[in-house]
Amino acid sequence: MHLKGSVRSRPPRKHAGEFLHRQPTLSRRKSVMSETSLFSPYALGPFALRNRMVMAPMTRSRASAGGVPNVLMAEYYAQRAGAGLIVTEGVSPSPNGLGYARIPGVWNAEQAAGWKPVADAVHARGGRIFMQLMHTGRVGHPANLPEGGELLAPSAVKAEGQIWTDAQAMQPHPVPRAMTDAEVRTAIGEFVTAARNAIAAGFDGVELHAANGYLMEQFLSPHTNVRTDAWGGSVANRIAFVVETARATAAAIGGERVGIRLSPHGVASDMKPYPEIEETCLALVKALGAAGLAYVHVVDHSAMGAPAVSETLKLAMRKAWPRTFILAGGFDRAGAEAALAGNRGDLVAFGRPFISNPDLVSRLEKGVELNAPDFATFYTPGAQGYTDYPAAALQSSS
Repeated sequence: MHLKGSVRSRPPRKHAGEFLHRQPTLSRRKSVMSETSLFSPYALGPFALRNRMVMAPMTRSRASAGGVPNVLMAEYYAQRAGAGLIVTEGVSPSPNGLGYARIPGVWNAEQAAGWKPVADAVHARGGRIFMQLMHTGRVGHPANLPEGGELLAPSAVKAEGQIWTDAQAMQPHPVPRAMTDAEVRTAIGEFVTAARNAIAAGFDGVELHAANGYLMEQFLSPHTNVRTDAWGGSVANRIAFVVETARATAAAIGGERVGIRLSPHGVASDMKPYPEIEETCLALVKALGAAGLAYVHVVDHSAMGAPAVSETLKLAMRKAWPRTFILAGGFDRAGAEAALAGNRGDLVAFGRPFISNPDLVSRLEKGVELNAPDFATFYTPGAQGYTDYPAAALQSSS
């Protein structure tokens, strides 16, 4: 697994061309960045963020039966509303994508209604929140899927390893069924419906999860996508599912409300290296930039043992991307400030530190010691290790 008052009125949607025109150029961003810090405000398209810290999406497995969000989840996100932007844990757009135990969905009315108190609670504390849409694809088990759900993937290629199920404990990943062309197109529609449901629930936007070995990244890799139709083979064909989903989602809710997360060279969920990783990544970034998406969120998992994403690739992606660029992967305050000062990104995402420090922004700004996380409770049900981490009693500086 990877570590994700009343609703404010939303600004009117802008035409994609107008949105593109309003973005600062890279050279303009560079002059601005030299005068900013991790705690300075930032304009993410039409959204005013009070700082440049992003709470990264992290699976926490606390949803109720049927993938329905609950009051505990609203409390959890509200506690962390000090982040400039919160990106939620991965939320399934489809009954076929609910591969982990107790992860939430947003494909039906009951789930969408459960998400509204989450958005309301974050907005009541002045925060901004995007919902990450995550279809797990081949990563899952029938014991974790709702009735009628099926393990689908680009191709019938099994993920090595095991996955936790509440009913049967650890189980091997089964072989998924390869999606038909019609099912691929249905999945695109499911993402669009989920995005509309998220906006109706009061969220500021959505993040498409094309990282960590889930369905979108499964389409990108020639190891997990061995199709010979229009969705497989060449780089252009393998990126098509992600690009078409992004375009359709942006058309439905506005590109200024859509971001995407990528993990070049990531090895999560049995992803393997292939020669054209960087070519694929750059082609995808260019296509998504033209689609009018608000941001690209690049995670480097080398701090957790994965191969590093080279600075050369990160800078090439940064140069190719016309709007907000988010960096993630093992940052502390000093590293984040250095990345911003060096114009390597506009925002910096923090993951695990937000789990055990609901007031992480204040702690970093004031230099207060961080709570240590309890790894044993990352994915267990209930409040323990979720909403019971204490905030620091911070003394105002004078």
